[in-house]
Amino acid sequence: MLNPQTPHSLIGSILSHFVSGDSLTAQAPAMLSARASRFASTANVTRFASRHVTSSQHFTRFNSSTASSSEEQGNGQEQGSRAPPIRKYASKEPNELEIEEVLRQEKKPDYLLQSVARSLRELEVRDNLYMPYRVRRQAYPVPLSNNPVHVKNAHVHVGKKKIPSLWLRDNCQCAACMHDATKQRLIDTFAIPRDIAVQTYSFEGVEDSESHALWVQWTDGHCSKYPIRFFREALKKEGTKAIQRIGLTELALWGKSVVHEPAPSVQYGDVMKGEMKQMLQHLRKYGFCYVDGTPFEDPNDTKVLLEKIAFIRETHYGGFYDFTADLASKDTAYTNIALEAHTDNTYFSDPAGLQALHLLSHTEGLGGASLLVDGFTVARKLWNKDRKAYNILSTVNVYGHASGNEGISIQPYRGFPVLEHDDATGDLLRVRWNSSDRASIQLPVEHVEIWYDAARQFDSLLKKEENEYWEQLKPGRVLIFDNWRVLHGRSSFTGKRRICGAYLHRDDWISKFKMAEFGQEAILKGLAVN
Repeated sequence: MLNPQTPHSLIGSILSHFVSGDSLTAQAPAMLSARASRFASTANVTRFASRHVTSSQHFTRFNSSTASSSEEQGNGQEQGSRAPPIRKYASKEPNELEIEEVLRQEKKPDYLLQSVARSLRELEVRDNLYMPYRVRRQAYPVPLSNNPVHVKNAHVHVGKKKIPSLWLRDNCQCAACMHDATKQRLIDTFAIPRDIAVQTYSFEGVEDSESHALWVQWTDGHCSKYPIRFFREALKKEGTKAIQRIGLTELALWGKSVVHEPAPSVQYGDVMKGEMKQMLQHLRKYGFCYVDGTPFEDPNDTKVLLEKIAFIRETHYGGFYDFTADLASKDTAYTNIALEAHTDNTYFSDPAGLQALHLLSHTEGLGGASLLVDGFTVARKLWNKDRKAYNILSTVNVYGHASGNEGISIQPYRGFPVLEHDDATGDLLRVRWNSSDRASIQLPVEHVEIWYDAARQFDSLLKKEENEYWEQLKPGRVLIFDNWRVLHGRSSFTGKRRICGAYLHRDDWISKFKMAEFGQEAILKGLAVN
């Protein structure tokens, strides 16, 4: 849908700039009408139509479509609070796909096609695309009391929804189809007949109990058993599925005064005894956690601590690092100058998930306080302040680079926006921000100012005192933080500092969190439906 504050002439100029010929001219108004009608008044739509559509037939088609499309408003929206959002759906709608198809038919170059599609996405600012970040700890299954599981015309239905038989057969959980230990598929999916159907069926167990299940004998002769719970899980919304799939639980947004006072922390001894859950919960909820009581005479103790969470990630800096301010690696982190709030690894396609820092010693000097900024807090504030800026930072791709070391120049395989969102749920997933490592901006050079204007606002919020959490690191206190969410920096310092630490992969630590939070059995049961 189009931003109500965006001049309609801009929409037309986007299309006319990239596309020539009658095909798109004839179809674009009708395609765009469903988007425009939800916010624009009929009068505005009429003015836009008359400005960009010369055929009266096309004008009527465009104007009349507004009524039917307005009925769609609100479909699929979450009920409840209208709190500031931190979510953005990035999936394409049919109208946008239609426009791309027209472009393909006219054999326009791919870069033109992509530019139009991207421009349309940048103009989409809709209430139902920006949902509040839901604070929740568990999924609530869709009640099936009014949606009974039944078989009709040789296919399983839940209420009025037909469950594809091919999908059900492909996700049979028996030992012949799914390896009992690894949960890897053993059957050849594409050997299943495309028209497979239910031959016979029966129910067992007490209704609405864990034992309630559906037995199916398929037309290929195989028998499958599906707990009714399986269908309940399959019908959950994507936002609910994400709880278990990506470990989406309660988040506490914070600023100068961290919500959790004192700052979230655990004891080294507890972690080394295997008591990991509280530390992992702190990392997921707040984005950082201190580990107190860590031995600091030997950096290997810190290394062993981090390996309790996940494997240490190897980069061009090595693996576990132990350094002083000697510029041994060509990066400003290896100096004593102040560092503004930033995330690491913007030059990687897959930035590190966690980073750890442990100050082993600081002699003959002062300074070097550590700065933390909650990137999700700042993103929410930007959305409140300027939705257009938020949208630009969510759609315009930027490239990073690491080129200081001899023989190395690393860049990601593609550009990424500052604010990255989960395509399936709309949740803000990752913040990429490091002005020092920024390379090119993926916009025509004559248009890059729109990104700079949006980024200036984000930068201004990052530097507000109310969003900065400062604390002096000290030996024995390891700082671990989520590099996809929390920006870090430091003040300048004098003297000699020795720091050790490492990067950990995102998938590894989230896996460890999910196992601690939900349990292995629940996770394995939900693989096909989450």
